[in-house]
Amino acid sequence: MRRRDTILLTGFGPFPGVTDNASERFVSKLGHLAARRFSAHRVVARILPTEWERAPSRLEDLYERERPKLVLHFGVSPQATAYVIETMAHNMRRSAADAAGALPRDSAVLRGGPDVLSARLPADDIKTRLNALRVPAVTSADAGSYLCNAILYRSLIFAEQIAEPEAVGFFHIPQQIPPATLKSRANPNELRFDWGTALIGGLEIIRTCLGRPPPSLRRVKDR
Repeated sequence: MRRRDTILLTGFGPFPGVTDNASERFVSKLGHLAARRFSAHRVVARILPTEWERAPSRLEDLYERERPKLVLHFGVSPQATAYVIETMAHNMRRSAADAAGALPRDSAVLRGGPDVLSARLPADDIKTRLNALRVPAVTSADAGSYLCNAILYRSLIFAEQIAEPEAVGFFHIPQQIPPATLKSRANPNELRFDWGTALIGGLEIIRTCLGRPPPSLRRVKDR
């Protein structure tokens, strides 16, 4: 029997200054919804430790075991008020303590690696489709220099060395996500990021990366 293709979703645990990481809860919820919506695929949702050494090691293990066809990473940013679609990963790490209190061993994510790597995902298409659903989304070429950037960089390296996913990307989300707005109270023209729109957007991100048509063009249910 043919093994189903795997969709890998990751979030992060707590780190200094963020004791409750919204990406942890978000990835768990999105994983459950995606498993039902995209039943032809295996959906694996995992939380990475926000640590310089353990996070890439854990991700490498996931690549080797799951051989994913789609890899989407999520993390929080205090500046984010929408989905921030990261398009570039930089080979740099700032000297900042991780969740274990450790500093990075090197200022580079990978000594001798490329200065910049491009994310493997249709960023502009995702942005357009999310905005059409009234889910706010923007693109960014700077994922920072903390674990979010490091994981995107490492993931793109693993994608070349271990597996060949159809898409690999990273999305920043707000640190605080408000409850879903009741449909009867929502302004239909307003772009808002709450738990309802965040999860709608997450499913649309997966759908876009899988090459499925946008809602207005769908003729059959997703399988």
